Amino acid sequence: MKRLLFQIAVLTAVILLFAGFNASVYVLLTRRLANNFSDTSQAKMVDVAAFLPFEEGSDLAHIDTDFSLEGELPVLDGAAALVPVYASIIDAVYPEGSVTYEGGVFSDDNYYGENFAPDSKMQYKNTVRGYKAIVDGDTDILFCAAPSAEQRAYAEEQGVELVYVPVGLEAFVFFVNRDNPVEDLTVDEIRAIYAGDIRNWKSVGGENRVINPVTRLEGSGSQSMMDAFMGDTPIGGKSPFSLFGGAIGFSFRYYLDDMVDNAGVKMLSVNGVYPSRENIRARSYPIIAQFYAIYRADNGNENIPRLIDWILSAEGQTLIEECGYTAIGES
Repeated sequence: MKRLLFQIAVLTAVILLFAGFNASVYVLLTRRLANNFSDTSQAKMVDVAAFLPFEEGSDLAHIDTDFSLEGELPVLDGAAALVPVYASIIDAVYPEGSVTYEGGVFSDDNYYGENFAPDSKMQYKNTVRGYKAIVDGDTDILFCAAPSAEQRAYAEEQGVELVYVPVGLEAFVFFVNRDNPVEDLTVDEIRAIYAGDIRNWKSVGGENRVINPVTRLEGSGSQSMMDAFMGDTPIGGKSPFSLFGGAIGFSFRYYLDDMVDNAGVKMLSVNGVYPSRENIRARSYPIIAQFYAIYRADNGNENIPRLIDWILSAEGQTLIEECGYTAIGES
């Protein structure tokens, strides 16, 4: 009997030991990382299948127009966040059959445009590969944010002059976990966070917790915009404890709010102004980015200026608005 009681006591002690260990891991690590949300700040796959031209049930914007293109059709490509824009343009003014796929159908594995056929007038290489494609002559019009210094240098090295035509407005936004009590940061506070001068949320009205400032892939549209936002202030190193802190990330408003649509995060106001479409249109939100239709100056395709003129027309700018962005002028 004593031996049985001893065994029960040992078993109970082991169970309590493991329970205590798991509770400690949860308190010290899991619970803290649950509010870190670094994954939300990383690149997300765009569901290109939802934005295919000429497909019934696609999530594209639609507009009635008498304008159409025929003849030598420009190949369109662009950033992930702008897939709905250039796909909607193709759907509106290109003839059916101009978007084709290897094997005849769109593949579910087509995360980076691998399945678009070489003769397809819609491609998807995203920002980094897209800038190379426009310089190399594989794409006619690229829809992107401003290039990085390296992307400009590549064009110069190849002796290529690129023309950048602003066609819409977007907000560059910063976001945190929805449970983070911070609602607003100033431009100077954000720069100080990414420079490494502010390392604790307590310094900006939050909890006593390390800040994890998350960055993006070098050469991506959002990282190039972040570099431009920082100006002459270099992005600093992270605290070694940042993994256990609460993250802050950045993106473009439409990509975060409409394409990713993660209920676990919230966009911050900057200088007291929230990045709503109304505030973007009024230009009261302090970090507004233009996005561009980009083409080679030596491209002789006459449909390129025709298409860009239409995009800048009242009809084209209405389509930009219908896609979820803000017109460059009055729509």
